[in-house]
Amino acid sequence: MKRVFILMILLVLALPFVLSLNLNVEKTSSGEVMIADLKKPADFNLKIANLGAADYIEFYNLLGFQMFPIGTTYIGAGETKEIVLRVSPLGDLKTRGHYTFDYFIRGGDKSETKQTLTFQIIDLKDAFEVGSGNIETQSMSLQIYIHNKNNFNFGNITAKFNSAFFDFEKQFSLGPYERKNFDIQLNKEDFNSLMAGFYTLNVEAEVGGKTAEIEGVIKYAEKDVLATSSTNYGFVINTEVIKKINEGNVVAQTETVVKKNIISRLFTTLTPEPDSVDRQGLTVYYVWNRELNPGETLEITARTNWLFPLVVILLIVAIVLLVKQYSRTNIVLKKRVNFVRAKGGEFALKVSIFVNAKKYVERVNIIDRLPPLVKLYERYGGEKPTRIDEKNRKLEWNFEKLEAGETRALSYIIFSKVGILGKFALPSASAIYEKDGEINETESNKAFFITEPRVKGPEER
Repeated sequence: MKRVFILMILLVLALPFVLSLNLNVEKTSSGEVMIADLKKPADFNLKIANLGAADYIEFYNLLGFQMFPIGTTYIGAGETKEIVLRVSPLGDLKTRGHYTFDYFIRGGDKSETKQTLTFQIIDLKDAFEVGSGNIETQSMSLQIYIHNKNNFNFGNITAKFNSAFFDFEKQFSLGPYERKNFDIQLNKEDFNSLMAGFYTLNVEAEVGGKTAEIEGVIKYAEKDVLATSSTNYGFVINTEVIKKINEGNVVAQTETVVKKNIISRLFTTLTPEPDSVDRQGLTVYYVWNRELNPGETLEITARTNWLFPLVVILLIVAIVLLVKQYSRTNIVLKKRVNFVRAKGGEFALKVSIFVNAKKYVERVNIIDRLPPLVKLYERYGGEKPTRIDEKNRKLEWNFEKLEAGETRALSYIIFSKVGILGKFALPSASAIYEKDGEINETESNKAFFITEPRVKGPEER
């Protein structure tokens, strides 16, 4: 009887230990994060094995985190249950980085077990990585990417991608550790003036009403390309145009040389001015040394104008011919006309002819003709005409000889009772003479007179 009593006492003492919570908790997930900006929960995958009697369990903590599932969860004896434990902040998270906190699992008899969870608290901007491949000067497209670095499902994202090479916007979803690639078509005109190097890729990502600024890097690979073209056109005005374009993305050193001879250089204009001029014998070298930035153009124009020397040569030839012609002229006639105020108010002109003998000549006959509508006044100045042919309206003067350098002045007056308006033209005078047994002839210039309406004075009205 005594043994039975002792056994019953031992059974009563051991019963709380048999009925108390006995769990084996294993976390099967990893890399849990909590995005501070979004205040979204972190999910933990737990495998819970019940090593004791069937029970109802619940989760709680003392640090101000909300935990799901809420309430009790049944777990049978010997059962292993997989549970997603969701931990959500109740307020703003001030801490950043890895965070460890204790939580408790409580059984139906109020017994409990203490467990520990570790997760990372990060800002939204630190959740992503953005980047791209390399760009070259001839690139027509580029692949860029955005990568979710964490075990977190962001769902729908609106992102604006901006750089020196492109600008566009995309909407997409991004799951845990997922990476999205985008192929971008490039326009070379947008970056042909950029230097090689590293450029910032700016991404503005909007998730759940929150926006994050993310930066990446685009490498613009070095490329040295200098395109040169030359055109030459024109004969009288010859133009040479040399054009150099830096189609690469690094600074290009360039030297341009234009060669001219000592004659053509006198009639050549250069744009822009050369950096140096070097003369070697009969050749002159013009040199331009320049640094061209990407996309920059150097255009050199050398224009040689042969029109000016051609005009000078023609002018010289014309002067020589005139001098020769003048030197061969034995008599020079000059005709001049002047207005004469007549007493009766008629239109009257004085015609003067100057005969200049450059060389000795004989039997000189000077002939002048009267224009229509005029009459000859009977008084003459200087030599009187030898013969007046009224029918043919012609005057003649005869000289037996004229010595070299001798000058004779002949004049007469013509008048008209009919008023003449406008330009009044008189014909040329001519000279026929003998020189060294040969008959020669020369003519004077034509004389003109312009008449205008005469305004009557008060006494004439």
